[in-house]
Amino acid sequence: MSGNENDGLDASETDDAETETATEQPAEAETAEAEQTETDPEEPVAAEPDDTGAAAEPDDGGPTLDEDVMSDDEADLLIPVEDYLGAGVHIGTQQKTDDMGRFIHRVRTDGLYVLDVSMTDRRIRTAANFLAGYDPEQILVASSRQYGRFPAETFADAVGARARTGRFIPGTLTNPTYDGYIEPDVVVVTDPIGDSQAVKEAITVGVPVIAMCDSNNTTSNVDLVVPTNNKGRKALSVVYWLLANETLDHRGADSFYGLDDFESEL
Repeated sequence: MSGNENDGLDASETDDAETETATEQPAEAETAEAEQTETDPEEPVAAEPDDTGAAAEPDDGGPTLDEDVMSDDEADLLIPVEDYLGAGVHIGTQQKTDDMGRFIHRVRTDGLYVLDVSMTDRRIRTAANFLAGYDPEQILVASSRQYGRFPAETFADAVGARARTGRFIPGTLTNPTYDGYIEPDVVVVTDPIGDSQAVKEAITVGVPVIAMCDSNNTTSNVDLVVPTNNKGRKALSVVYWLLANETLDHRGADSFYGLDDFESEL
């Protein structure tokens, strides 16, 4: 199923999509990306990163965060736009791929791309609706990123899914002789680059992939893109929290979680 959004989960939202031409990220990128710091390497080195994943804003009249973070001003969001903004969900990197162009609202004066929060919100709803149709134990969430591990594990606990965080062991989805071998029906990843091994194996066995994608990601091997800052601690906490509660809501569950349950410590 992976590899063609026009025939997959994104089929209903491709009227304004750009042609998908990017190639798969190499599996070897997993280890290198996982060992990087949790900020974008293209950000100005003079600025200290904050826990949203973006460079800290200078106090000397430099660029400031404003509320221009989405094209649909009338969107009925899951949480107030200020909460998305405060978590840095909208803050992309200084790189933009053609694949992610349709999810980008604008570029800031410091070169960081701003993701469209209304599209992030919409895709969280779509992903939750899709996941709610699966047996919880057949959902696998993978996250190699430091700030994605705790919220991914909490998401798995909340919805009854399985989690594989840290290094994704090769053969987890493809080698039946491996003790940790599993056969999920759907895979959720924090970053198609850092989690490239999980994405590669999901493609091999024909399992759909839902991925949190930043402005620098390619999406040719992703069935459903959730556009978001996928490097920041707060951003990942918010997105996994909303995805968990929306999935539970679609199942008709009575219990829901607070954002504090998903926030990892620094």
